[in-house]
Amino acid sequence: MAKQEFTQEDDALLAELGVEVEAKKIVSRTPREERIIAGFEEIQKFVEEHGKEPEHGEGKDIFERLYAVRLDQIRKQEECRVLLEDMDAQDLLNTDYELEETIPDNIDDDELLAQLGVDVSEDSGSIANLKHVKPRAEIRAAEEVANRKYCEDFEKFKPIFATVQSELESGIRSTRVIRKDAGFAKTDIKKGGLFILGGQIIYIAEVGETIKAPNGDIDARLRAIYSNGTESNILLRSLQRAIYKDETSRIISNPDAGPLFSGEDSEDDQESGTIYVLRSLSDHPTVEKNRDVVHKIGVTGGDVEKRIANAKHDPTFLMDDVEVVATYKLANINRTKLEGVIHKFFGSANLDIQIQDRFGQSVTAREWFLIPLFVIDEAVERIKDGTIGEYYYDPQAASLKQS
Repeated sequence: MAKQEFTQEDDALLAELGVEVEAKKIVSRTPREERIIAGFEEIQKFVEEHGKEPEHGEGKDIFERLYAVRLDQIRKQEECRVLLEDMDAQDLLNTDYELEETIPDNIDDDELLAQLGVDVSEDSGSIANLKHVKPRAEIRAAEEVANRKYCEDFEKFKPIFATVQSELESGIRSTRVIRKDAGFAKTDIKKGGLFILGGQIIYIAEVGETIKAPNGDIDARLRAIYSNGTESNILLRSLQRAIYKDETSRIISNPDAGPLFSGEDSEDDQESGTIYVLRSLSDHPTVEKNRDVVHKIGVTGGDVEKRIANAKHDPTFLMDDVEVVATYKLANINRTKLEGVIHKFFGSANLDIQIQDRFGQSVTAREWFLIPLFVIDEAVERIKDGTIGEYYYDPQAASLKQS
């Protein structure tokens, strides 16, 4: 029997006879809404077949990863939740969840597949026709390299890397292995921070304003400068994830990177003190015989003149007056460690001079060296340009020599 259609007149007649007529509800969907519904139905089919929600993960089937990302997008958009709530028999929209992928909203399947590392065949619009699937780790690594660009003002940062390298070799700075369960947090990635990742030193030049990631976590866009002359605007969480995954990654201590010394004041300098070189006016036989090459090298955070004001009563200064023959402004560096490095570098020329203090007690005055002033100047220059690790002091030749 053919299905009979009723006209408005028929409906009115049936109503007079006491017969209720159910009006057909015609729902008009936009193409976007139709795509959302179709996509959600595919997710529901997956859940029905596998007895679980689709999950993220590089080892997962590409379709499962696709559905997992799609479900994340649906869950975080109220428009989608409202549209689908009446058909959500599996309660996929109301469970507790954590969004793992930071994929933009309103992305189509082709774009989504591309971000998941999938090339879709040009002659088929179906995601079932997959030509090549790359591991997600490979995609992220490629994206990271692709996102790097040439650092236009690298000359400004080049001295930082040279100095850091020198300080690492000299022991002024040290490195520490980074492990996820060893107390390393996002807060450890901050402006001025230094890290080793993939064999490259990374300097965090800028940290942008904090933003909220889809899972509610705090994130920020960084300006990361790499020692090979490139830079990237990687997300803080992405850098943290990369650091965790690289078993050779390390954090470099004393992250207030910058030039060791400066001939001019800079508003970015963090004043640390002064290296001073003194000549003694003592009549001690060793000093008197070698007065032009016997020097005391020290570091102070205060005024040098105040430091030596009481020299006549201080065995450190050989109980006599001294004159300042050279000073070097020090910025952004640990004074104590640097002083130790300098003394170690010139250790072969160290003079331990015995002298009596004002109480007649015999004391050993340290930090005095048998070194010409021009050699000290050269050593400071080598520290400044980051090449001090390539040299050693030869006391016989009274000069620096390359290792």
